[in-house]
Amino acid sequence: MEIDQQATPLQMPGWVPRLLMFAAVYNLIWGAFVILFPTFPFRLAGMEPPNYPALVQGLGMIVGVYGIGYALAARDPVTQWPLVLVGLIGKLLGPIGFVYAASIGEFPWVTGLTIVANDLVWWLPFTSILLHAARVSDSRLAMTELPLVEVLRRTRTARGETLGEISHRQDLLLVCLRHSGCTYCREALADLARQSSAITAAGAYPVVVHMGTAADGELMLRKFGCQGIDQVSDPGRHVYRALQLRLGTLAELAGWTTIWRTLFGGTIFRFGFGRILGSGLQMPGAFLIRDGRIVTAYRHRSSAERVNFAEDVCGLQQIA
Repeated sequence: MEIDQQATPLQMPGWVPRLLMFAAVYNLIWGAFVILFPTFPFRLAGMEPPNYPALVQGLGMIVGVYGIGYALAARDPVTQWPLVLVGLIGKLLGPIGFVYAASIGEFPWVTGLTIVANDLVWWLPFTSILLHAARVSDSRLAMTELPLVEVLRRTRTARGETLGEISHRQDLLLVCLRHSGCTYCREALADLARQSSAITAAGAYPVVVHMGTAADGELMLRKFGCQGIDQVSDPGRHVYRALQLRLGTLAELAGWTTIWRTLFGGTIFRFGFGRILGSGLQMPGAFLIRDGRIVTAYRHRSSAERVNFAEDVCGLQQIA
């Protein structure tokens, strides 16, 4: 199918600035409460109040400063994402410190109720905000990317031909991977290796696009039986953006499909996993290109989605 080559930039969801402003107000109120009543949380938990309440008040000031940071981030979450990241790190480390202190008897476990409201409930929304910020930023960058036909003309494979030259000579099958450490990308390479004979017999030229170096790509292709297949090293993700392959959402990267296939599908036991080369947020896809134009586009809706390159992209029938 032919698709529109004009991408539109993503927008930050409306709930993001509202949630960050709520987090700002919450932190300012909680910080002010701790400053004004530094011994109250200890008495509520049945603990002896500290001998130096000023130290607790200092922590309240830090909590309030976080609130100011969240308020600033709410104005522009895309560019101010480091403030959200710092907040998330604090909310990850806080529970770790509490569990250690409670396990050695320094704090009663009941005091962990404050950890739930102050830290745990924010993990998912803050992580989602960071992913949204990355996706919106990447989509803005994609708007400055060269048109697909120009990217194809400039991009050379490991064998020296440009993608544009290949697409004008014969059908070009581009298989864009997430990263070499992804178990489902390794599965995709094994599938491509099994289907490559039928694909080439039908007149298509398969090329694997990845974000590692050419040497990394050669090792990866050889490991999963694709040593006869050409490759493109695209660490700058120019080909990905030209093909409108965006960064994934939390649901796309770690949704139920991914969790189910990881836990019960057995893929990770067959293909393993490795270090991330490139962006771990990148979504994969497969495209059939003819004369510099997309004929068929398959953009994954889940990082664990499995595609039959021969049937779903090249249009061949009943290829295992």
